[in-house]
Amino acid sequence: MTRPVIGICAALEQARWSVWDLHAALLPRNYIDAVQRAGGLVVMLPPDQLLAEDPVEALELIDGLILAGGADIAPATYGHRAGPHTTGTVPERDAFEVALTRGAIERDLAVLGICRGMQLLNVACGGTLVQHLPERFGHHEHRRVVGSFDGADHDVVLTEGSLAARAAGELVHATKSHHHQGIDELGEGLVVSGVSTLDELAEAIEWAGGPSDRHFVLGVQWHPEADARSSIVGAMVDAAARARVPE
Repeated sequence: MTRPVIGICAALEQARWSVWDLHAALLPRNYIDAVQRAGGLVVMLPPDQLLAEDPVEALELIDGLILAGGADIAPATYGHRAGPHTTGTVPERDAFEVALTRGAIERDLAVLGICRGMQLLNVACGGTLVQHLPERFGHHEHRRVVGSFDGADHDVVLTEGSLAARAAGELVHATKSHHHQGIDELGEGLVVSGVSTLDELAEAIEWAGGPSDRHFVLGVQWHPEADARSSIVGAMVDAAARARVPE
């Protein structure tokens, strides 16, 4: 049997390698490693204007979609103005990923949103974001060290019977966190299935229909790709593999 094909959305960033310093489509290696360990074949998906208008061409190539972490989502994407702490937005990426996400859900592809990707999933379903969590909760515990997961571990309590709990394999899940934004108004068709022990911020969301062998739409605010012990990415790849098998 061929491996399930997992498309991972790439960031647009200035990057340095060898003798070059250029604008690049970028994907951290740990996302690739996590999917390959789980038996998936990775396809990198950089922003594409034509696909933003009609994502079918890309969606026909993949069995599952991972929305990776990265820059803040432009608040205009969810009808708000940017606050002072929202920086580095890439509207081109936002539009592309919103289109892919909506198309993937319509086609019943496996979808996993990680950190920014969870927020993007919420926005794609009509939800909104808190642009700077310290302004609401009065602490910086979700991103203690910028550019590092050092000291960022905390637990998330998952809803019994949820897709999030099944994917994690437990109801209290240790996480690696690095974010300053989060869910505000929940998107249509989604339910909260995990909350932070720090402040009850929503840290897992999923499709309201509940878990099934053939429907996997999950967003997690933490970074399972950075934790070799996590089963979250593997659960998504398994769901994509099962969906390839005819009814």
